[in-house]
Amino acid sequence: MVFPVYTTDRLKKLRELMASPAYSVSAYVVPSEDAHQSEYVAACDMRRAFISGFDGSAGCAVITMDNASVFTDGRYFLQAREQMDDNWALMKRGFPGVPSWQEYLEKNLPAGTRVGIDPTLLSASEGEQIKRALNARGSDLVGIEQNLIDLVWGEDRPERPKDKAFVLDTKFTGEAYTDKIARVRAELDKSVGVSGLVVSALDEIAWLFNLRGSDISYNPVFFAYALITETSVTLYIDSAKVSDDVREHLHGVNIRPYNAIFGELSAMSASLAQEKSRLLAGSSVSWALAKALGDDNLVIDSAPITQLKALKNPVELDGMRQCHIRDGAAMANYFGWLENEMLFNGGHKRLSEVDVADKLEQFRREQAHCVGLSFSTISSVGANGAIIHYSPKRGTDALLDLNQMYLCDSGGQYYDGTTDVTRTYHFGTPTAWQRECFTRVLKGHIALDRAVFPSKTTGYALDPLARLPLWQLGLDYRHGTGHGVGSFLNVHEGPQGIGMRESYLSDGLQHGMTITNEPGYYEDGAFGIRIENTCLVVKADTKFDYTGGTGFLKFEPVTMVPIQKKLIQAGLLTHEEHQWLDQYHAKVWEKVSPLLKEDSLGYAWLKRETSPI
Repeated sequence: MVFPVYTTDRLKKLRELMASPAYSVSAYVVPSEDAHQSEYVAACDMRRAFISGFDGSAGCAVITMDNASVFTDGRYFLQAREQMDDNWALMKRGFPGVPSWQEYLEKNLPAGTRVGIDPTLLSASEGEQIKRALNARGSDLVGIEQNLIDLVWGEDRPERPKDKAFVLDTKFTGEAYTDKIARVRAELDKSVGVSGLVVSALDEIAWLFNLRGSDISYNPVFFAYALITETSVTLYIDSAKVSDDVREHLHGVNIRPYNAIFGELSAMSASLAQEKSRLLAGSSVSWALAKALGDDNLVIDSAPITQLKALKNPVELDGMRQCHIRDGAAMANYFGWLENEMLFNGGHKRLSEVDVADKLEQFRREQAHCVGLSFSTISSVGANGAIIHYSPKRGTDALLDLNQMYLCDSGGQYYDGTTDVTRTYHFGTPTAWQRECFTRVLKGHIALDRAVFPSKTTGYALDPLARLPLWQLGLDYRHGTGHGVGSFLNVHEGPQGIGMRESYLSDGLQHGMTITNEPGYYEDGAFGIRIENTCLVVKADTKFDYTGGTGFLKFEPVTMVPIQKKLIQAGLLTHEEHQWLDQYHAKVWEKVSPLLKEDSLGYAWLKRETSPI
């Protein structure tokens, strides 16, 4: 059972600060993100979780003198309601009549309202857009350098991470960082009037310099900024994070203190204006950084590193294939062990969701090149499976039950790639309704996997393929169908994705990208179903090429984990879908079985689960 976090005293202290002459704001915004617009943040940056109790990865809190609201999407409705106390209103984004938090500031607050926010936690484009909308009503968005949540948090706030960054060998990256910088400069040369690039996204900095870190759990990144001009490259990073090996690796790169970028950008503003030149920055650049440089000296647009990083080179693509095979061995050992525990060793209502998640991590860490997990394992039984991004906590986690569905969404970080896989299993006897729902999710998964499409087709256009079998029954799911995956980087990577987001209308899929295929179905209070494979976007060999040379693409699934046949209503599958399943399972057996001991539970489990349906 999950207990809500008591926030009355925290809100009282925050409102006292808001009302004080030093700040004088009647509304305060607390985003989820850090100064780099990261989706997942370090413990010291979990400000929205601290003030509201809700610790999901997406959401924004708005606190006024009378009300407190959290805005989040359908992945987190159940989780947020369970974790927040009665001080908070849950604003279900996407529901009719529910505004976004930006619309709420503009339309629900009285004219003349001063709205405060830490300007490092808001993107520059969003900050300017909100400020204009508020100014039109006589209100204002005020950047407050001292984060008010940090003041409320006080000495209990976790320290900023101090671990050192480390070099990732080119045998894993496939390209020297100097060559990457040359490619970035070549892209900048195509932009008229642009003389440099400001980089603030942590995964882009890690990719660019072939460095990794551990400042954010599950994401091998480190806190830094970078500035690339025609003549210099500067990395802004705390010196304590720079080992001798990293310093030697970065020969020729200027290494400056982390926060020095604000003053140095400000100092550049006059010369940029005189030369009638500007710097380019991606969408993650903060409002604070933009203000330091000056709006007239900055172009905010699609940054070249975002696209370059998304297009994996042959070494990275092969690394993704290989790490998923080893990850498949870990999953086979895990499910072989778990099934044996549940059926023959008293695991039923003895093992908890956290117990088994810890065992899965143990099996993963036994694999070569494994560094750790790529996110907190979603180990969920029964009704918890309907909480899309559920994260079990020891002491409040549920016990596994032979009569309940079990959904496991997990992944690993390996030097040669990042994995993300979801499987849904039933260790007892599933109901006919559960089997039908599972089979319809599987049909959508297969339909998307078998798609052949022109290069640069958008994920928005492909999304209905995965949903159609559910739509035919009047069902759906409240999350995207696919996201990009980094190469020993963040498990969520853009710009590519499959879903109904507006951004997926513009960023089409290209050869070399990675993408997940993860339709699902969730029945509140009962069960959840998701089937997820990580895939490579590769060239399709078609008889004709109507595109005139750009060619067609397809998906190559690299996840190597069986899909439970017990949950399938075979009569709902077409002949082609039967063939797809058998062929997929044959490949899983071929790739994974050589890594397993023949007398192991994992080997026996894999052999049975990959046999023809």
